[in-house]
Order: sequence, then structure tokens, then C-alpha cells
Amino acid sequence: MNLTGGAGVLPEPLARTIVEDAASSVRKLASSVRHEEKLNFARAIVVGVVSAYWKELQAVSDRGWSLRRPPSDVGLASVPEEIAEQAERIGIAAAGLDVLDAGYAIGVLYTALMPDRFRARLGAYYTPPALCERLLDMATEAGVDWGSARVLDPACGGGAFLAPVARRMAASLKDCDARVPLESIQHRLHGFERDPFAAWMSQVFLDVALGDLCGEAGARLRSVVRVCDSLEQAPAGEGFDLVVGNPPYGRITLSPELRQKFRRSLFGHANLYGVFTDLALRFTRPGGVIAYVTPTSFLSGEYFKTLRGLLGREAPPASIDFIGKRKDVFADVLQETLLAVYRRGGDRGAGKVHFISARPDGSIERTTAGAFNLPENLDEPWLMPRTEAQSALVRRVDGLPHRLADYGYTVSTGPLVWNRHKPSLRDRPGKGRYPLVWAESVRAEGVFEFRAEKRNHKPWFEPKVNERWVVTDAPCVLLQRTTAKEQCRRLIAAELPAAFIEEHGAVVVENHLNMIKPLNGAPRVAPSALAVLLNSGVVDQVFRCINGSVAVSAYELEALPLPAPEEVKEIERLVKRRATRGTLEGAVERLYGNGAG
Repeated sequence: MNLTGGAGVLPEPLARTIVEDAASSVRKLASSVRHEEKLNFARAIVVGVVSAYWKELQAVSDRGWSLRRPPSDVGLASVPEEIAEQAERIGIAAAGLDVLDAGYAIGVLYTALMPDRFRARLGAYYTPPALCERLLDMATEAGVDWGSARVLDPACGGGAFLAPVARRMAASLKDCDARVPLESIQHRLHGFERDPFAAWMSQVFLDVALGDLCGEAGARLRSVVRVCDSLEQAPAGEGFDLVVGNPPYGRITLSPELRQKFRRSLFGHANLYGVFTDLALRFTRPGGVIAYVTPTSFLSGEYFKTLRGLLGREAPPASIDFIGKRKDVFADVLQETLLAVYRRGGDRGAGKVHFISARPDGSIERTTAGAFNLPENLDEPWLMPRTEAQSALVRRVDGLPHRLADYGYTVSTGPLVWNRHKPSLRDRPGKGRYPLVWAESVRAEGVFEFRAEKRNHKPWFEPKVNERWVVTDAPCVLLQRTTAKEQCRRLIAAELPAAFIEEHGAVVVENHLNMIKPLNGAPRVAPSALAVLLNSGVVDQVFRCINGSVAVSAYELEALPLPAPEEVKEIERLVKRRATRGTLEGAVERLYGNGAG
């Protein structure tokens, strides 16, 4: 039984090149379309692509089956002849690709052409085939039996997961009469999708993926995708063995009814992927598996602490794969991303961690990064190694009980949002004016240097009577709030010298900086020693094992495992002696059990 779904009309490398080049041309030609026409225009182009794709495949198979009709309530715009020709070219070339690759290429074209607001509302980002297959392999390792499992994708998009799941189901029953696996898949595979056009695409690519099976059985696949709002659905029966997919993400304002429904997993703002994770728990049977592609931010963000607690209690993670370079894997995705498998009712023992990256040929390279244990308080950030080198470090710091609060510090964001107070910014010092401290004043070397050289940055602030609340006169440690994992250091801190505050009376700190301030009176660790600790390579590595986004949040800083306050006295003595950076680094590494190696 041939389950590849590819026709091989063109050699695969040539087909891929033609698809990519023609898709690029279509995007350029369609860039001038008015915003209000973009969605119908995008759908019309994709209908042209899919029609040519289907026609080419049917010509090769000699089946002559008709293409499913697009939904009647979906509008389609008129497409200029030049674009229509390119769309046909894409479809014909896509017939030379495996169905998963073809579906991904066409799905990415659809999302690239649709209006930004519509895409953001749907949270529509298509999953590369290699990642789909990797996540399904993880589900297999977690015990999913493709010969019997009932599977749901609650945000199935263009069928990125439904098609490979269907192929695995068919392969598990390959020795049966073709009608047996077809009927089995019909009853066991389900998808929900809010966008009726994407739901249509899902069904078309399922038709292609199971084309040979359907041909042998002499029957077409009935629809397995329901067009609906997944968040409005309620589980029926005993639940699914596997809930899988790449749920939409982005902040969402829930209706009062939905906020009440999902209140058990919400804290503050709701994010679509967090709500879909809660939804997956509801649809998965006891002992069943959830396999999701999501951003990493839920691992540590304060807004996700209730969700972490829920997952830890009801479906602890069994395996997590971190994606190394998101730009090499996803199209137009800026957030850090992971693959995770959870077992409903599973134990909280050590979960496995891997690190995956894309090879030049599009396949996935996977390396072991170690294991992790969930914290005793499940709401807290989950400490996990992101590279193999961090495994030993995580084991050493996992039990450290001390936090910034034990040092006598609290963390807050710099109070000034500068573009809300533009009239009070000044170019020169003067009476009633204070230094305005921007993130650029905290240098990469870990030193404070008062400066305002970037565009729109002014060095002085003259608060009005109702703006006095932004002024601070307390010595503290300043730390940059936004850094990326590609940077050499995620934690970039500097002591705000007491002498600088005394010279100017007070300062105003802009909100791209965190302020680590004494809680009550004198802290147990000097600010200068704390800055050294935070700027060290080993603490930077610890933070990377907590953080899940580009933001360096107060919540995550307050969760950093730290050595006991009395153990930091050696750092204080070295700072007073003006020890070299290498000496200070060595001292911090000893506090963490010889560092990150």
C-alpha cells in the first residue's frame, strides 16, 4: 500500500524550487491588494493552487475523482491572469512533493497572503512536516497506539497533523483489507477548525494522503473536520487517546462565559495556546496523551503559573524538545518554541529533554539535553536544561532554596514609560530635573554609564507634580529587561551607584530596565556583590534554564535559585579588593558547584 501521497510528476528538488520561486512571485504580485480584499484574494489564489495540484495528481492516478468544493459561504475575489498562472504553476509543481510538504507550502502561502489582523486573530502558523513527524514520534514513545487510538487536533488548520496521523493509522493496519483501515480512520480521527477555508484544505490534503487507500477501498473519505470554535466545544464520551497539534497563540480577550469556563488555568491575561492546553486536558481520557507545539513562555511566565499548576497536577510533561533556531524551522515565528508531550494522570518523575535543530535538507537533528523534575510548588517556573551542557548545572541548582527575597531584595520594572511623558523629557540639566536612566546606561561589561545616545533618548526628566511617582532615590541594581537567547548574556546588570544618586538627589528609571531594590533597610548582600552574581556566566546559564521568552521579567528573577546569602560574603570581599573579572567568575562558579559544565 503506497501511503506517500506524492505523485512524483517532477523530481522533488525541482518541484520544491518551482513552488518556492512561484510563491515568492505571487506574494509580490499580491502585495498591492487593498486590505479589505486580502482575505478573499488569498483564498482565491489558494483555490487556484489546490485545483491545479489536485488535477495533476488525478491525471497521474487515473482515478478522476473530483476536488471537494470550497465552502459556499467563503468569498473568492477575482484574480489577475498573471497571478492565476503562477498559482497554477505552484499547484502543478507541488504534485511532485510529498503531501505533507505540499500541504505545508500551500498553507504557508495562504497565511502569508491573508490580512495580518485576520492571521493574528486565528493565531495561524503552519507546522513544518519534520516537526509534525517528530512530535508524533514523541507521542509514540509515550505509548500512543496508532492502530486503535482516537485522535483529535482541536486547531487543525490545513491538516498539518491530520494527514501524517492518518498515514500512521493506515500503516498500522496495512495488512487488512483497505476498507478496514479507511473505516477505522473515519471513526478515530477528528479535527476542529474555526476557519472554514482552512478546514477545506485539511480535507483535501487528507484525501491526497489517503488517496491510494481510498482507491483500493473504492470509497472516498468522509469529512473528519468540524468547522467550529473549539473553545465552545464540550467533550463527549470517554475522551481521546491523543490530542495533538499546534494551537493558535496570542493574547485574547475571552467572553465572560469562556473566562468562567477556563478559570482554573487563567491568571491575568489569557493566551490562546494556554487556553487550548486546558482544552486538551478536558478532551483527553485518563492515561491519554497531549502532544503540542507551543511557545516556551508558559514554562516561566507569571501569567501561566496557574496553567503550570494545572498541568503538573493533571498531566505532567513526559518529554520536551526545545527548538534551537526558530528562524531555521518556522516561517514568520519570532517566539521561542518547543514540542511537549504530557500524559494525563502521569507521574511527576524526571521528564526527558532534547534539543532539536533543522538540518539543511529540512530533517531534524536531535540531541539529548538531560532530564528535569517539576518544582515542589508547581506554579513556580520550571527549571529545565536547554542544552546538554546545562544538565549537570540543573541537577546542582535544583535544590537551592534561596531567592532574591532571602537576600533582602525585590524586583520591579522601571516606572517611566517615556512615550507617555514626552513633554517632561529634557536635553539639559536644570532645577527640578533628574537624570533619566535608559537601558543603554547598563553596559554589556556590567558597569553603569550614564548616557542617552539612542534616537529619542533624552538624558533629563523634569517631573510635573503628578509625575513625582516616577522618581527614585534608592540605590539598587539595574538589569536590562529585554534580551534574546542568541546574545552572549541574557542577564546584563549594573549597580546604580549611591554616589550618583547623592550627586543628583534622585533618578528616573525607564521601563526597559528592572530595578532590584532593597526590601526593608540594608539587604543581606551588597548591591555590588549582587551585580557580580547576576553578571556571571553560571547565573546567566541558570536563568536560561528558567526563561521562556525575550523578556527578563521580575517574576523570573525572583525565582532564580541562589546560593545562601552568607556564602556571597566572599564575593563582597573580592569586589572591595577590586578583583579581576576572572577571579570573580571563578568565585561564583564555586558557589554553584564548579559552574555550568
